[in-house]
Amino acid sequence: MTRFIILLGFTLMFAIIRQEGKLNMFINTKYTYLSTIAITVLSLLCIIEFIRLQQLDKAKAKQEEQDQLAKEAQLGQDRHDHEQHDHHQHNHDHAHSHHDHDHDHDHHHNHDEHDHDHFGHSHEPKSRWKRHLGYLILFFPIFTGIFLPVQTLDSSFVKAKGFSFPTEVGMDDQTPGQHQFLKPDSSVFYSESSYDKLKNKELGDFADLNNITLDDNNFMKGLEVIYNYPGDFMGKSLTFNGFAYKGEQIDDEHYFIFRFGFIHCAADSGVFGMLVKFPKGTVLNNDDWVHVTGKLTSELYQPFKQTIPVLEVTSFDAIDAPDDPYVYRIY
Repeated sequence: MTRFIILLGFTLMFAIIRQEGKLNMFINTKYTYLSTIAITVLSLLCIIEFIRLQQLDKAKAKQEEQDQLAKEAQLGQDRHDHEQHDHHQHNHDHAHSHHDHDHDHDHHHNHDEHDHDHFGHSHEPKSRWKRHLGYLILFFPIFTGIFLPVQTLDSSFVKAKGFSFPTEVGMDDQTPGQHQFLKPDSSVFYSESSYDKLKNKELGDFADLNNITLDDNNFMKGLEVIYNYPGDFMGKSLTFNGFAYKGEQIDDEHYFIFRFGFIHCAADSGVFGMLVKFPKGTVLNNDDWVHVTGKLTSELYQPFKQTIPVLEVTSFDAIDAPDDPYVYRIY
């Protein structure tokens, strides 16, 4: 029954997340079909497990019925043996011998039961403890997925990470399952030759543009191209939306403008964007959303110990946070 409850719990969790439109907070929306497959497979497993439980209940009832019939038959046989014993007193010695045989048999049987109970006492509690721990581990994501609200990521996530962005070398050493920062890096999902082909193909989508606008559909792809080929985009105009984050090492003119994004799922999600130089006197708070346009330049940014692309703002406007604050890697 516990396995059936776990399967049903996961089925309901995925169905509720999808019904409430929160699937985009866990995976890249291009993989929405996987949730459909998961719900279908889990539903089928629930049905199979339910049928199996019904069959086990029927088999148990049948076995109990057979045991009852056998017990009644044994009682009838015992009564018959007792009557035979009363009518054949001259077989007393034989019956006495038979009684000794039964006593020996019972003694042997009780000895086996003692050994069995000792074995169960030694190993069953440990096995049961492990099984219950496994069930608890499985119930935890079900409980949190159904009953706890999904928290939209904001600048507190960046602050919790200690504002420690990797260097270019560190970015290239990313592995699947690690949170990424600043630069989207999909190279970890390709061989070196395949990623070179992808980079060249996507460079062609932006190389001839003098005014580049990054929207929800091309934000991560465009940023990755710019970080991979910064020299090809210096002096060009770039426009995008994001929320502000002021790092402790940044002067009064510089803010990071970020979007949280997914390459595939939450495991390889990250905070992506660019260092932006605003006009003097600009005051932004963390999580303020802005629409920025500017010219791409580069600066030696000491906390990163490297030269990075920087957007020098020519105009910007405060905007409301979008309904979906996340962006996704679309190939």
